[in-house]
Amino acid sequence: MSRIGRKPVAVPKGVSVGLADRVLTARGPRGELSLRLIEEIGVEVSDGRVVLTPHENSDRVRALWGLQRTLINNMVNGVLQGFTVDLEIVGVGYRAAVAGHTLNLQLGYSHPVEFPIPEGITIACERPTAIRVSGIDRQQVGEVAARIRRYRSPEPYKGKGVRYVGEFVERKVGKKK
Repeated sequence: MSRIGRKPVAVPKGVSVGLADRVLTARGPRGELSLRLIEEIGVEVSDGRVVLTPHENSDRVRALWGLQRTLINNMVNGVLQGFTVDLEIVGVGYRAAVAGHTLNLQLGYSHPVEFPIPEGITIACERPTAIRVSGIDRQQVGEVAARIRRYRSPEPYKGKGVRYVGEFVERKVGKKK
């Protein structure tokens, strides 16, 4: 039995959840998200809760039971509060700025890197070395943050690059004379 899948998803005030034709839709103050559910798991929406029950007892269904519950919980939290990932840029001359629907990054290359901001994502730069990625879809927010980080991952000798706030970069010792 899945310990995560067994827990019902609480639907707070301000969020409405509807089920139609194996598609679960969550509407809230920040927007609307929908999820296509798999056939092997039954879903019941009632009394401000979403309860998932598996139809069979196989390894695949048990794994997907917890996954479906987590995806539904992320949808409910996303349309209510949203998700945010903070990035920081470390390095002399490294900076970021938002211009329209493009994030302009200067990361030590011979050219600036232009990252088009996807639909449904908001990127803000409070300082030239701080980037905040936010949106209602947790997977999309994490993917966009990872793609920005991939342009210049933190290197182990000086620690320069784009990193998550609070991320620890293990430093290596350089050459000795």
